[in-house]
Formats: sequence, structure tokens, C-alpha cells
Amino acid sequence: MPRQLLHPITNRLRPRTGLRAAAVHMSVIVTFVAAVVAEHRTAFPAKDASTAVSPLATTGPKPKPITRPKPEEITQALERGLKFLLADQRPDGSWGSPENTKPMEIYAPPPGAHDAFRTATTSLVIMALIEVQPRVAEAERPNIAKAIDRGENWLSEHLARLKRATPDALYNVWGHSYAIQALVALHKRADGNKDHQAKLTELAQHQADMLARYSFVGGGWSYYDFLAGTQTPSDSAFSFTTATALIALKQAESIGVTFPEKLTKKAIASLLRQQKPDFSYDYGEYLRMMPMLPINRPAGSLGRSQSCNLALRMYGDKRITDDVLKTWLDRLFARNNWLGYGRKRPIPHESYFQVAGYFYYYGHWYAALCIDALPAAERRHFQDHLAHILLPLQEKDGCWWDFPLYNYHRQYGTAMALMSLTRCEHK
Repeated sequence: MPRQLLHPITNRLRPRTGLRAAAVHMSVIVTFVAAVVAEHRTAFPAKDASTAVSPLATTGPKPKPITRPKPEEITQALERGLKFLLADQRPDGSWGSPENTKPMEIYAPPPGAHDAFRTATTSLVIMALIEVQPRVAEAERPNIAKAIDRGENWLSEHLARLKRATPDALYNVWGHSYAIQALVALHKRADGNKDHQAKLTELAQHQADMLARYSFVGGGWSYYDFLAGTQTPSDSAFSFTTATALIALKQAESIGVTFPEKLTKKAIASLLRQQKPDFSYDYGEYLRMMPMLPINRPAGSLGRSQSCNLALRMYGDKRITDDVLKTWLDRLFARNNWLGYGRKRPIPHESYFQVAGYFYYYGHWYAALCIDALPAAERRHFQDHLAHILLPLQEKDGCWWDFPLYNYHRQYGTAMALMSLTRCEHK
């Protein structure tokens, strides 16, 4: 597969020569120096330029009025998505496989990259099944419980071998992050069984330790190291990957998982360096000197501002107010086509604002989590708009998918859509 498909945004390939090489290496040097300086500051410095707030953070486009989806429509979609996932579980208890879905797949060196994809996908499906189970008929719940148990057994047996695939491919960070969240959900499910909960906490702690091991030199996480391929990854972090890991680690605190404070602060500082005054976020630190690149603008940030805002809010950033969350939710719904145009396109970042298809259900799931973070009385408007977007996108077989990725896309897309729709039900 042409390596150009890895990063069509800037064609970040090796070997680098001339001005491009100098620019990329200077960007990494700036990132590293900024990270060192950030270690001597508090997590949210009051007078740092990165914490400036624009009026556009709380004012923006509003979505057009819609007809509220009926509760039974959501229930039926959940049941159809559930049936798809139950039927698609592999004999070993996992979900997803490295089967080709298109002539040119993304760079994914085996077996490590596919260990990561399968772990992340299986973890997301387990989380979705746990959330959907109480919402279906009593007669269907035993089969769901069996599927969850089989998925948990697969995780328990395979998590220990999840690691970096190659010096330049670190898809494992997705596996570690989503495995942590799945283990937190399984821990809650095992309420009353202290021995089992202790085992789940131990597994989650190991995944957190792996995230510490693969934390980038400048702070935060990415899934590529095209710079030096060093033991401590040498390239620059991505905003959304960093946010994903931070959210998982914060959730894991509830079951006793610990993580080095120094690395947490470095990750937060990296995220702040990629934050713009309107709370859009750069794709990665290597692009922070190009703030008006299409992918770094609000339309290009629709799929990651939700996760980045939520991560910073969970770690105490008081600037991420309810108004900021609501403004970005409205922006997502009003400007949804910018994400939608990229959905199902086979090449990453080929759409408007350099949006990649795999941001679609990712962005909407974290939008659902942002809705959950709002006061209950203020959620209905956003719940209805989210359901209005997701319901028509369900495929005939009950799945949802946004980017052809071997044989993982229908499973992770369905899991994210289901977890989004469970948060669209009015309580």
C-alpha cells in the first residue's frame, strides 16, 4: 500500500529532505521545549496564551428544527444493532478480523496492528452490550450476558500481549485506552464479586502502565512515530488520541487504577498547546504552526473537539463550561455535513476540511458523552438532534459504519452508535 495514504495531510514520509525535513524537525523541537516548560507550570496556567477564550467558544450556528424521533424508533434501532453484534461475534469471543474490505487498506503491520484493532473493537462492543442489555426484553438478556462473558474472557487472555507493532506503528494505544474503559464497565457489572473486581482492576492497571510506557516525549499519545522510532516515542502527539487516553484513565480512577501525575500533566499540556481560542483543536502538534490549515479549522475539528473538551473538563479545566459543550454540540449538529461528506470514503482525509471517515461515529459518541455531562434538564434538545442524525444511517443488516477498515469498521461503528443512542433516551 502506498505510504502516502498514511498521512495525506502533509505527506509525512521518510526519508525527509530539504525544507520539509527542517520544518518537521523544528516542529518536534518546539513541541519538546514546550513540554519541558509546561512541566514547571500548573495544569491550567491562568495567563498562558493557550488558555485564551474566544467569543466563538460560546456562540455559533444553531441546528434547524427537527421532528423529535419517537422512543420506539430508538428502541428498534438498539435491538437491530444488538442482533448484528451478537451474530458477528467470532468463535474465540472477539469482534473484528484482518479481512480486506478494499483494494488499498491503511498501513497496519501484522500481527501487532491487528491485535490493537481487535482489542479496541472488542472492548467497544463489550461496553455497548453492557449498556444496551438493560434496555431490551428480559428474554434476550441471557444471550447478551453470554456474549459479554466470552468477550471478557478473550480480553483477559489477550491483553498481556498487546504492544507496539513496529517502531512507527502504535495502534496499541487505542487498544489500551478502550480496554481500560471496557474493564471499568465490567468492574461495575461485577458488583458484589470482590475477587473478580480485583482481577479486572489488575488488568486495567496493566493497560494504564502500557499507556505510561508509550507516552510520547512531548506528552500525550499518537499512533504513529515517523520521526525516530525510539523506545519513548519521538514524534508529536495527536489531540484526539491524547483525549481518548485521558478520558479512559480518568474513568479508571474509579476502580483504583493509578497513573503517573507527571505524565498526566504533560498530556494535558500537549492538549492545551493544540487548543485554539474557539475550542477547536489542531489535528496533531506537528500542525500547530498551521492553525488555518483546513483540518485545524472548526469544521475540520468537529469530530475531535467533543472528546478534547470532555477530557479537559474531566481534569478540572473550568473554561470548559456547559455553554462551551452546548455550543460545540449545536455546531456539530448544524454543520454535520462536514463530517458526513467524509463518511464511507475509502481514503483518509480526502473529504472537505481534510476530514477522515473514521471520525464520524467517534465524534458522535463523544458528543453523547458531552450530553451526559450537562444538567439533565438541558439534555433533551441535544439528545433529539443526535438521534435524528444517527437513526437514518443504520444499515439494512443493523450495523453502522463510517470508514472501511479491514473487518473492524462495522463492529466499532455499531458499538459507538449504540452507546450514543442509549444516551438519547429521555429519562
